[in-house]
Amino acid sequence: MKYFSMFSGIGGFELGIEKASDNKCSSECKEPQQEECGQRGKWDTTKRGTLLCPGQQSPLCVGYSEINKYAIQIYQRHWPGHKNYGDATKINPSELPDFDMLCGGFPCQSFSIAGKRKGFEDTRGTLFHEILRIASEKKPGTIFLENVKGLLSADQGRCFGVILCSLDELGYDVEWQVLNSKNFGVPQNRERVFIVGHLRGEPFREVFPLRKNDKKYYRMGGGDR
Repeated sequence: MKYFSMFSGIGGFELGIEKASDNKCSSECKEPQQEECGQRGKWDTTKRGTLLCPGQQSPLCVGYSEINKYAIQIYQRHWPGHKNYGDATKINPSELPDFDMLCGGFPCQSFSIAGKRKGFEDTRGTLFHEILRIASEKKPGTIFLENVKGLLSADQGRCFGVILCSLDELGYDVEWQVLNSKNFGVPQNRERVFIVGHLRGEPFREVFPLRKNDKKYYRMGGGDR
């Protein structure tokens, strides 16, 4: 899977994507780099090519977009081979490589309860439209976004409504859920809304809801039971 990361910060999405991928092929599979895996035989073909069975190929970041110099320094320390396309407002989508997923935590200050909550009246809030602009031309199979929980109530819910409608008009079926990082092994009480859009007409697997009794995903922390 190839992905493009926007508003990347220090690489939170990149680390999560790496951890979510299974890079260990089964002992029975002797040809992990071949186009066919005769030992495991678990293949899924789509219009975008063949998806390798788990462990046969790591996700590939085709580039990222970040302008904060301190965040870039940390990002490059961990992923020195990733290309930074810089300011999202200046990216020419036609110059980007093709990719299967667009991910990003678009700026949240205009939606956070800690800020003035101007929503799309704040220029930082309008940066979401840069995601739409690039997705409208590249048409990745999946869009994976994250923001503060306050996005749901900003401008009495109208901001979130605009986001859902915009993705729908772009051709994506959308699912979303608020998750707390403390339930996933992180010593932090941090609620975030995660949004996943699936391009219509392409096969996909439902992601949400993740439920607390699903031990595969949840590791229960204290207090939120």
